[in-house]
Amino acid sequence: MTDFGEQAVAEQGGVQIGLTAVIVAVTDDEPRVLVVRRVDHALASTEEGVAREGDALSDDTLEALPYGPFYPGRHRTLDAGLRGWVEEQTQLDLGYVEQLYTFGDRGRDPREQELGARVLSIGYLALAQEAKPAGAGEALWQNWYRYFPWEDWRAGKPEILTQEIEPGLDEWATQADSPAEIRERFSRIDATFGSEEVRWNEDRVLERYELLYEAGIVTEAQRDRGQDMAFSVHSHPMVLDHRRILATAMGRLRGKLKYRPVVFELVPPTFTLFELQKAVEAISGNLLHKQNFRRLVEKSGLVEGTGKYESRTGGRPAETYRYVRDILAERLTAGPRLPVGKR
Repeated sequence: MTDFGEQAVAEQGGVQIGLTAVIVAVTDDEPRVLVVRRVDHALASTEEGVAREGDALSDDTLEALPYGPFYPGRHRTLDAGLRGWVEEQTQLDLGYVEQLYTFGDRGRDPREQELGARVLSIGYLALAQEAKPAGAGEALWQNWYRYFPWEDWRAGKPEILTQEIEPGLDEWATQADSPAEIRERFSRIDATFGSEEVRWNEDRVLERYELLYEAGIVTEAQRDRGQDMAFSVHSHPMVLDHRRILATAMGRLRGKLKYRPVVFELVPPTFTLFELQKAVEAISGNLLHKQNFRRLVEKSGLVEGTGKYESRTGGRPAETYRYVRDILAERLTAGPRLPVGKR
């Protein structure tokens, strides 16, 4: 629905505003994000990326988060504009949505030279129950660890850290111009990726991605700099800076799990405590202590038993629970605090 008349109106003050949605669900113990492979609007990338209308999908087609321009003449609010693009591209009606961050680095969008305007993208985080997508965007759900395989510690330390990332970062650090800068780089690596002295912090998803970008060992860094590097971390890139936007959302959601009951947006209306724990583990990338988790959830007062039981394969029937939403108004900071994950 490209409309260059409205596009010109949107470029007030030399700025083109875009809207980008990170839509997250948890299905079968997988944290899933909704991506699109085809868009048709004024901000569609003209370089390698998602397909335009009439283009055939291919192995080179990159995935994107649902996105589109904000048109003041068409969209009553930013939120309405975002929901409109998501509905057009995925046929998904969003529920829980919060504004994430505004991404406005110069050169983040190659269309800046064509538009003659800085392209700002306002990112949003949406939590949903997975539903089959439709619409014009050729949308599909993907496990978010497809884009960040080093963030999933549920089966122990990811091999990609030992085999690819740590050697790549060590090489980058030793290539610094001075001993002081070498020490500074190694210090940043330890602080961001952890070490024997520094615990891995699951919330620092964005800082880890940005360090990999600075070191030039993710595909987007090589693409943006027009360089062919000898080494690149094996993971799936996205169009523009959408992987950076996704990293921001992952860190935000992991942090919110510790002080707000947002996890209840990701489970069905009734659930077992085991299912609730698996949803938290999927998002955080950590395993949790079962008894500690159960005790913290029950003490929070945010759940109540239904008196009904559900059988799981190979186990005893487990009671199902529901989220007591009325409690939230009384306990705005309540939320099951996560125990430290087992490594």
